[in-house]
Amino acid sequence: MPSPTEESKTSTTAPNAFTCIAPDVRLGKNVKFSKFINLYGCEVGDDTKIGAFVEIQKNARIGKRCKISSHTFICEGVTIEDEVFIGHNVTFVNDTFPRATTPTGSLQTEADWNVETTLVKRGASIGSGVTILANVVIGEQALIGAGAVVTKDVPAHAIVAGNPGRVVRYARNETVKSASPR
Repeated sequence: MPSPTEESKTSTTAPNAFTCIAPDVRLGKNVKFSKFINLYGCEVGDDTKIGAFVEIQKNARIGKRCKISSHTFICEGVTIEDEVFIGHNVTFVNDTFPRATTPTGSLQTEADWNVETTLVKRGASIGSGVTILANVVIGEQALIGAGAVVTKDVPAHAIVAGNPGRVVRYARNETVKSASPR
């Protein structure tokens, strides 16, 4: 992916005073932004749309042709493959045991943080209000229902709902199709 050079800046929707895109962000072509976003140290693939009030942290990767809806938080360590839909107010978590202080009582610094990864595979769909805990893989074409809390890996084509999220059924392959060829 190109760095935010003149080429990539001209191929995206023009940033505005309400858009914070750090110089270290790597943008693909034709990325579309809403107002009030915060991107730093991340990668965003071609033809992806990012809604209002979205934050994407450093070392997060978003694939091509994704839609990230408003009020979503994508933290460090998250990889989202191509053609993934993320609904409104989705939260990713990257630390299973977060703490404000170290065992000695001092305030944690970035060096004390233990980032745990999450992978959302191609074509998955995450409903609004979902929370995705650290160290999970969401399989290709999986569907996570609104409000679910994902605590463990989700198989490809699974439909997950609830808190904690549980597989309620599987979508037949012929009913879940990609919008573009691989």
